[in-house]
Amino acid sequence: MYKANEGAVARLFETIVKLETVEECAAFFEDICTIKEVQDISQRLQVAEMLHEGKNYIEVSRLTGASTATICRVNKCLLYGSGGYRTALAKNEESEGEQ
Repeated sequence: MYKANEGAVARLFETIVKLETVEECAAFFEDICTIKEVQDISQRLQVAEMLHEGKNYIEVSRLTGASTATICRVNKCLLYGSGGYRTALAKNEESEGEQ
């Protein structure tokens, strides 16, 4: 797809990692993405969380409004992807356990 260590894509990821607060991230994503793009990305994360919890496609679709195609794609990434969802979910669980 793309190489995360090359050019503009690397610069984007490096910039996101440097943001320190939820407010900084929100302001950045509000400027760089459309509202729909942010909603779509957040829906995918919500789908990943529910699949990780063991919910089935029908339940996930009902609770999130996501299409079965989106749910299938997220599930495929969870099972066979590069580990991005798994890492993010683990970090969220880690930080929630600390609270």
